[in-house]
Amino acid sequence: MITNHTPESLKAFEQRVAEAFNAGKIRAPVHLSGGNEHELIEIFGQVRSDDWVCGAWRMHYQALLKGVPEDKLFDDIVAGKSIALCYPEYRVISSAIVGGIIPIALGLAWAARRHPTEASRVWVFCGDMTARTGIYYECVQYAVGHALPIHFVTEDNRRSVCTPTTDVWGHGNVNKESRYRYELPWPHAGAGRRVQF
Repeated sequence: MITNHTPESLKAFEQRVAEAFNAGKIRAPVHLSGGNEHELIEIFGQVRSDDWVCGAWRMHYQALLKGVPEDKLFDDIVAGKSIALCYPEYRVISSAIVGGIIPIALGLAWAARRHPTEASRVWVFCGDMTARTGIYYECVQYAVGHALPIHFVTEDNRRSVCTPTTDVWGHGNVNKESRYRYELPWPHAGAGRRVQF
């Protein structure tokens, strides 16, 4: 692992941020983590220093585990950058736009594949609501289809902002899809001859 953080040190950092926020020292949105310390430490046991770590607005733990110094991270959070933490020198980037980081991570994975001497991989973290969006599915399919060095991590707290995810999407993990294959005898559009309108 890149750092020596423990669940206790991660929780202590978030508590420090919470106290600063509640004291009015942070005049911007803050999204705190908690309850996932063990899982992230286990995941970051596989993350190398030359790997990219990408995510959305809840990135304090990931930044710390990737090696961003606590004081630097804290100062940036106090300065209002909690939801847009970007440290290219540590290969950590984020986006506050729902799903916005996923195509960026895909581009980084393409770059890693085209320049294999760097041997970097990309880890992209997103919430369970984002993982149900079209951009997520499209990027996962593209990454799989092109064997890109990217790993998608869905952080499932069963919430979409303040609403249970199942209330938004329903309870299903029920497959309602039918699929069949066929060979189309025609071109995608038209009837095979170029016609000027």
